[in-house]
Amino acid sequence: MSAKDLLLAIDNGTQSIKALLFDPEGNLLAKEQVHFEPYFSQKPGWTEQDPLVYWNSLCTACQRLWKREGVDKSRIAGVSLTTQRSSVINVDGKGNPLRPAMLWLDQRKTENHPGAGPFWNALFTVAGAKSTVDHFLSEAQSSWIMTRQPEIWKNTHKYLLLSGYLTFKLLDKFVDSTSSQVGYIPFNYRKLKWANSLDFRWRAQGLKPRQMPELIEAAKVLGEITSQASEATGIPKGLPLIAGAADKACEVLGSGGLEPSLGCLSYGTTATINVASKKPVSPFWLAPPYPAAIPGAYNIEVEIFRGYWMVSWFKKEFGFEERMEAMEKGTEPEILFEKLVKEAPPGSMGLMLQPYWTPGIKHPGPEGKGAIIGFGDVHTRAHVYRSILEGLAYALREGKERLEKRTGTPINRLAVSGGGSQSDSAMQITADVFGLPAVRPHLYETSGLGAAMIAAVGLGLHKDFDQAVSAMTRPGAEFLPIEENRQLYHRLYKEVFLKMYKRLGPIYKSIRDITGYPS
Repeated sequence: MSAKDLLLAIDNGTQSIKALLFDPEGNLLAKEQVHFEPYFSQKPGWTEQDPLVYWNSLCTACQRLWKREGVDKSRIAGVSLTTQRSSVINVDGKGNPLRPAMLWLDQRKTENHPGAGPFWNALFTVAGAKSTVDHFLSEAQSSWIMTRQPEIWKNTHKYLLLSGYLTFKLLDKFVDSTSSQVGYIPFNYRKLKWANSLDFRWRAQGLKPRQMPELIEAAKVLGEITSQASEATGIPKGLPLIAGAADKACEVLGSGGLEPSLGCLSYGTTATINVASKKPVSPFWLAPPYPAAIPGAYNIEVEIFRGYWMVSWFKKEFGFEERMEAMEKGTEPEILFEKLVKEAPPGSMGLMLQPYWTPGIKHPGPEGKGAIIGFGDVHTRAHVYRSILEGLAYALREGKERLEKRTGTPINRLAVSGGGSQSDSAMQITADVFGLPAVRPHLYETSGLGAAMIAAVGLGLHKDFDQAVSAMTRPGAEFLPIEENRQLYHRLYKEVFLKMYKRLGPIYKSIRDITGYPS
């Protein structure tokens, strides 16, 4: 009989799904990835996806994994799941989707939502928070579905995050991990369970506790793979599915993030900086922290909503030359962008980019937009591309300083993961802008690794998370600040970047009022 010592992690991102096989030392033994279109849009700002795209891609990725040489699925001890956050799916009593999934990228708003109610409205008004709460409720996906598609809402048996939907497909039961939840649904982030019945979010979003899945703590068993799921995926029937965590939480764990002194940067579709905390500290007023992958802990996060999506935007709109050359050479355009970024000097000759391509709630606010200032006749595509990387680093440095104030702990190390971390130029710019060493984890797949680490603890392959981090994570390439660049970036950050939003904010508001976009 083979020893059951391997871990299967399923990682469902915005643009692809991966089936990853790890050993207890954090080595990636095999990987299969299935790409799909991230979403379809019926109107500008709408982002939706057929939930079966995720499930069918999961099945395909797993079935391909078993065909790889040397993969022995009889050695798999258990499975864990990590997914993109905040993408929601309405299902009927049999778990069938009633409408497309509404993704976290969706920008539609609902101005005629039910509201928090007279008592809560009065309380929020006194606290000076009513406009923030109204904005939050107008952006909740449930508000739009409830008011615009009442028949679908009426027939909704369960309101699931993507993690809950895929868990149902694997187990045929409505359960989900506590560490996959988000604070804008009726979730008590302090007690890490569903909010009590008096919480304003139930009424305001038209939700009932019975519509939510049962929550199970991370690293506990959610259930066993059913025969039907086994037939579709090839995952052995009866294997335990261990409660995982959302992708960003798994990235923090996979980067070795256990203390608030380590800043965990994620250069993905959304760019984020996270620190681990044992206390539920909010990065912004009324903006809750996220549950960490470790039960009872939290991730305090500042996010740049479009993040490294901007590289994809640049590739599409300005990277025709690199796309054609990459096609001829059989490589990726992003590799050729490494050459392009070196054509522009640090600081991009004064070209400054503010990466707020999508509005937020606090910073940026609902009026937020992106900007590039400082153009001159010397500037080329190379300067624009470099300014994207620099602008994202500036914004995340601002997030670092906010997190330090909130936790009272200086961040003295950076661990950078996500697709953007594969760029040496992005890593060096990060080190220079932050003035700190920037390290890649030993493995690019930090989200999948984090999920595997949760499974390893849950299955007893490691006694606790400290041991799992020690055994399964280690530093990779390190990038040290170049002093000349650090000084240049420090002045641009302090004297230009930090002043941009304050001065441009009123103009952004006027643009929104005049054009109606993105409201």
